[in-house]
Amino acid sequence: MRVTFTVNGAEETVDDVWEGESLLYVLRERMGLPGSKNACEQGECGSCTVYLDGVTACACLVAAGQVQGREVRTVEGLASGPAGDGQAGEDAGERLDPVQRAFVDSGAVQCGFCTPGLIVQSHALLGRVPDPTDAEIREALAGNLCRCTGYEKILDAVRLAARRRSAGEGTP
Repeated sequence: MRVTFTVNGAEETVDDVWEGESLLYVLRERMGLPGSKNACEQGECGSCTVYLDGVTACACLVAAGQVQGREVRTVEGLASGPAGDGQAGEDAGERLDPVQRAFVDSGAVQCGFCTPGLIVQSHALLGRVPDPTDAEIREALAGNLCRCTGYEKILDAVRLAARRRSAGEGTP
């Protein structure tokens, strides 16, 4: 089947999608967007979290055919620049979304496998709750598992992004 949907602001068409193919597979393997990670394939770890029509979803649980005519935003799409390409380069750090920048600045990235999902989920939280409490951060990130950081640096990153936003340093 052919699936046409918007990804990070650009309309895309993917041909020969089979019925059981996940959105995660299409993003990573067919579209070259490796940000969303393939870990559990059961919606348990959050490493593949993306926005689907403005709401976070685990891309591993969404059949590719379900995104026909819909809008998907990945961690790559949070960065500004040409179509939110997130490509590395001399000014790549300037193009990061404030949440992405806060994760880097807080040292909330270790192996990086969980980071894209945590960033998308944190971005969504700050869109709903500009100054979340620690309890609200923990609840929002409860579906995202990390084996490396112990979560404290992740909490630091979300707090930093919230402070920067309230100081007018960008909007998550």
